[in-house]
Amino acid sequence: MSDYYDSGNESSNEEDDLEDDSGVLLALEPEPNQSSLADGLNYDDDYPHKVLSTEDVMKHMNESIKEVNTVVQLPQTITRILLNHFNWDKEKLYERYYDGDQSKLFQDAHIVNPNHLNSFVKTIHNGLEFCIICCSELPSNLMTGIACGHRFCCDCWVHYLTTKIMEEGQGQRIFCAAHGCDILVDDQTVFNLINEPKVRNRYQHLITNSFVECNRLLRWCPKPECSHVIRVEHVDFKPVKCVCSTVFCFLCGDNWHEPIKCDLLKKWKKKCDDDSETSNWIAANTKECPKCQVTIEKDGGCNHMICKNQSCRADFCWVCLGPWEPHGSSWYSCNRYDEHEAKAARDAQEKSRSALQRYLFYCNRYMNHMQSLKFEHKLYDNMRCKMDEMQSNNMTWIEVQFLKKGVDILCQCRETLMYTYVFAYYLIKNNQSIIFEDNQKDLEGATEKLSEYLEREITKDNMSVIKQKVQDKYRYCESRRRALLSHVMEGYEKEIWEYQS
Repeated sequence: MSDYYDSGNESSNEEDDLEDDSGVLLALEPEPNQSSLADGLNYDDDYPHKVLSTEDVMKHMNESIKEVNTVVQLPQTITRILLNHFNWDKEKLYERYYDGDQSKLFQDAHIVNPNHLNSFVKTIHNGLEFCIICCSELPSNLMTGIACGHRFCCDCWVHYLTTKIMEEGQGQRIFCAAHGCDILVDDQTVFNLINEPKVRNRYQHLITNSFVECNRLLRWCPKPECSHVIRVEHVDFKPVKCVCSTVFCFLCGDNWHEPIKCDLLKKWKKKCDDDSETSNWIAANTKECPKCQVTIEKDGGCNHMICKNQSCRADFCWVCLGPWEPHGSSWYSCNRYDEHEAKAARDAQEKSRSALQRYLFYCNRYMNHMQSLKFEHKLYDNMRCKMDEMQSNNMTWIEVQFLKKGVDILCQCRETLMYTYVFAYYLIKNNQSIIFEDNQKDLEGATEKLSEYLEREITKDNMSVIKQKVQDKYRYCESRRRALLSHVMEGYEKEIWEYQS
């Protein structure tokens, strides 16, 4: 037996006492109200991480560019494009840069080799250049181009870049405006041409977002209204906490889902989202017409079925799916059909029905805890009222914090229990799975009791009793939660868990 197994039994007296008491290269202005959090190092489960603001991310990106630039000695705009080409993996960039085929490297990255810049030819007539986009002859000072040598008027460039940035959402891969040219427009050109703050900020945000998405050590906070980024030292299946209090899994970016790993959660969500269970229900509750194969659901007691398909109208028996005509004879019985065919049909139907019932068993409990978790969050509002009431009865602010602690642990337990049912759904039965289910049962019972205590009315007479009971119960809940999680983690380390396909 595992060291983490515990029967979970508590003193019965405890339960009875209350039963009767009812900028990539050109830094832009930082966003308003966004303070630097670069020094905010957090340690959760020995997993250090930093919370970065958008401004911090820009600084980190520029630092990475400068670090690489000291090695490759290239213009910063070219270095940024190269880093993006290698998903900001500096080691891969160094390896390719020094493998002796730099021309191929720059070609693959859609950059003009800075060591072999083409000397572009300008068509000048009386000090004028021709823009092939707007078909205008303009003074040379109103024309500009990039390293590939293609030059257009500034107005055409601005319109082209603005469209790419604002309408198409492109930042990292804006190619030259010349037809068929695959050279990327560099950041310096964009910032030199674009003066509108809205477009400049949008471009900066696109580059910053790409930097975060490509960098395996960075991840956006999943909360929609939050614009912070988490930075870690190494990627792992661990929880990280943002300044907005959102706790999520750094490995997959979803809400923290211990004890299940990311692959099982992804598999579960796909199962819940697709129509596989609808198909299971159809297989478990319907049959096909033996003549036209249309799906039929029985809605009455009579076994005489008439297909509703106008081109079919077959008469058959719901039980044996044979023709109905001989069923009226005294000598005929439905048990006359072929036993092999009957057994195969029964087995298929039972297998489908059993799979559906098993899925619904775990899904209902998963959804129940998810729904309860939403309701428990309302307890925070009730808790504040209770805390105010208790303080008015000569209790200090510190003394009433047990209520907040209780609700915090209650929500943690609900969340853990919710994911334990996903884990149990895929788990193949063995001795360790029985221990897991016992731990799950203990935690579930304690969690429900804690929820009951927290919802009780508080009076001056029962205040001290409720405080003691809530504290005892949330400590017990937390110990049971840790025991369950420790047992699962032990199973991961020893590779004792086996899963159903």
